[in-house]
Amino acid sequence: MTRKVADCRQFPSEMNCTLTISGEEQEVLDAATMHAVAVHGETDTPEFREQLKTFLVEEKVPVTH
Repeated sequence: MTRKVADCRQFPSEMNCTLTISGEEQEVLDAATMHAVAVHGETDTPEFREQLKTFLVEEKVPVTH
């Protein structure tokens, strides 16, 4: 399973947020949406989630067990 990453540093903001979220795609999308709504004042709409989804990238750090 490919893990995804959402990095707030990719989005311009007045607060210079540095939060990074990683996990399975739906987990990251849900958490990033909640963060964007609570911290950045965004509105949780299907359109916003689709836009946010385009910014997700594959995690580059291999996970070892």
